[in-house]
Amino acid sequence: MPQPPAAYRVLAGLAFRLLPLAGLLSTKLAAGDRERRRALDRWRAWARDHRDPARPRLWVHAPSVGEGLQANAVLGLLRNRHPEWQIVYSFFSPSAQPLAARQPVDHADFLPYDTKTTMAALVEAIGARALVFTKLDLWPCLATSAAEAGTRVGMIAGTVSPISGRLHPLARWLAHSGYQALELVGAIDAPDAARLKTLGVSPAAIEITGDPRFDSALHRARLAVPAEIAALTAAGPPLVAGSTWPEDERIVLEAFAAVRSGHPAARLVLVPHEPTADHLGSIEAAAGRLGLAVRRLSGLQPGETPECLVVDRTGILASLYPGAMAGFVGGGFGHAGLHSVLEPAAAGLPVAFGPRWQSSREAGLLLAAKAAIALPTADRAAAALADLWRGWLDRPADRHGQGRRALAVVENELGAADRSAELIERLMAVQRPTTTPS
Repeated sequence: MPQPPAAYRVLAGLAFRLLPLAGLLSTKLAAGDRERRRALDRWRAWARDHRDPARPRLWVHAPSVGEGLQANAVLGLLRNRHPEWQIVYSFFSPSAQPLAARQPVDHADFLPYDTKTTMAALVEAIGARALVFTKLDLWPCLATSAAEAGTRVGMIAGTVSPISGRLHPLARWLAHSGYQALELVGAIDAPDAARLKTLGVSPAAIEITGDPRFDSALHRARLAVPAEIAALTAAGPPLVAGSTWPEDERIVLEAFAAVRSGHPAARLVLVPHEPTADHLGSIEAAAGRLGLAVRRLSGLQPGETPECLVVDRTGILASLYPGAMAGFVGGGFGHAGLHSVLEPAAAGLPVAFGPRWQSSREAGLLLAAKAAIALPTADRAAAALADLWRGWLDRPADRHGQGRRALAVVENELGAADRSAELIERLMAVQRPTTTPS
């Protein structure tokens, strides 16, 4: 089994030593660093107390929330089909922890840092028959350590953005051995399959299975909405801006203030990606300068319908979209990357987002179907968004037509969860003999 180059192992070791310094700049980074350093001990404790040698073990890794949602529908199918399996789930980002706790698995925890010694110990502790990466977050030491131990290694929802840093020649060289360890890969589409080959995946290992996030999004859109969430939209469908960052919020608030002057009944629900105290305070200050009255969800009284509601908790965005008039998705104006446009599309809403959408395949599908609008650059975006929202308020038929086209895009992509589950079933069917390091 090819090994990660010595340069990768040196860089991984150096990062392990230096990352605590990054935690001085961010409480989120500090929390993630702390949890990852303690994760191996927790995994070992779980293995000691709960690992059942009589049950085949599947290990699924999904780094953050978006990938976790891709894995969710697949895990649900596998849980129902194979109750005898012991399924474990690892993640990397602290933001993924609440979702990980809700996954249909036997155990979930942070993934430790990708050093050879740590990953060899983790693979031994878990003792999985198969390890499945979700989307692209493959770690070379983990993948090669698993393959050496006889664990079959695969990937579902495999996708590589045309602008992904992993396509850089240096990055490809550093991670090449990990992609070579993949035995079965379900790629989202043919262009992604071609880029996966560039990274080092064997062409014989790749098949096109689609993106299970479409299945997950439609499932969540059809769930019953909790009464407290339904009450937020009962007075009339609001504009919902979800997973926003400061760059998005400036544009959204300016646009809404312009719309509100001619449509006094219009309402905005703003759902920041990271509802920290500082972030919430900056939103309220910016709204106040525009003359907008803002209320936080945590302080809302029953029956209140403020013109601008800021959601100061996580986990409810998908439940807000079914009662909304239209959706705006954040991440397209800064450098965070566009967040998922599938939740509003699955709820049958027209969608708007910023100009940096090119790394999102689903955004491209919605644009091609005339079900979404990509806004211009930041200096012209607020005026464009205000015009768009006015049009949707004044011409409901246009809004509904775009929403129907958005839902049709989602429905056309269904079935990937079942195909991905079948790929994992094939990985779990045979235990490959242990190999010796080369």
